[in-house]
Amino acid sequence: MIVEERIYRIRSGRLKEYLALVREEGLAIQQPILGNLIAYFVSEIGPLNHVVHMWGYEDFADRTRRRQELAEDSRWQAFTPRLSACIETMENRILLPTDFSPLK
Repeated sequence: MIVEERIYRIRSGRLKEYLALVREEGLAIQQPILGNLIAYFVSEIGPLNHVVHMWGYEDFADRTRRRQELAEDSRWQAFTPRLSACIETMENRILLPTDFSPLK
């Protein structure tokens, strides 16, 4: 298993809007395609207005296939401009489990 960690800095004053879009529309498009949503967090201490979400995949090929399917989905294409308007910066990491990780 690999974990994709996506970290977004949300524009000041737009966090509630971003979260509402994800909650009410985005996850209904993403989750059936991407599958394993591990967590969705907001920051409370440290850099503020950050959202961190993590998705689990069998391997990098699984992640590539699923992300491509999402990118080609017409509902996602129509939705992302509204979501992107709330996002200031995006960071993405692929995390590999250690041999002793509970998630393997």
